[in-house]
Amino acid sequence: MAYEAKDFSKLLGTKGFSDQLLQNHFKLYQGYVTNTNKLIDTLMAMVKEGKASTPEFAELKRRFGWEWNGMRLHELYFENMSKAPKSLSSLSALVKKMAELFGSADAAKSAFTAVGAMRGVGWVILCYDPVGKRLFNQWINEHDVGHLAGCTPLLVMDVFEHAYMLDYQLDKASYIKAFMDAVDWGVVEKRFGNVVER
Repeated sequence: MAYEAKDFSKLLGTKGFSDQLLQNHFKLYQGYVTNTNKLIDTLMAMVKEGKASTPEFAELKRRFGWEWNGMRLHELYFENMSKAPKSLSSLSALVKKMAELFGSADAAKSAFTAVGAMRGVGWVILCYDPVGKRLFNQWINEHDVGHLAGCTPLLVMDVFEHAYMLDYQLDKASYIKAFMDAVDWGVVEKRFGNVVER
């Protein structure tokens, strides 16, 4: 079964994001879906042909994490954005956890944006470790490097240049503000609730 690119056109018209920027970003995401499917097919064919011990297989297998995470991280990113974002519920379990670890939900948000403002490109992920019952703001330099094993992504922000250069040039701080204004905290709270209830 091939993976299908999700339709995020409902985000067109989101304040702070031009339609051209979003359409370009959707196209880039669709490329990750296409390449993930191609790699799955190619790798499975190589296994069936007895080529799983070849250097070619090894390189494609290493590439798979890049394409897969590029696909999935973009899905999480677009899914936690909205033209009509919901605010954090002051009584939610996520707000309580943010306050417990960061002092307040606002301090947790500030810590998240500070990670996003760091020099470099990549992803920022507010993730939850269900074992240690902790939140972390994790920097992911490359799609396939830096993920915290066992942690669940709650809030995902793309800080590669393609996410903002068209609209903001080098003003990453203004992009980050626009992104935070577009976050649907209802989605983030639901992700947290799903992992806590497991």
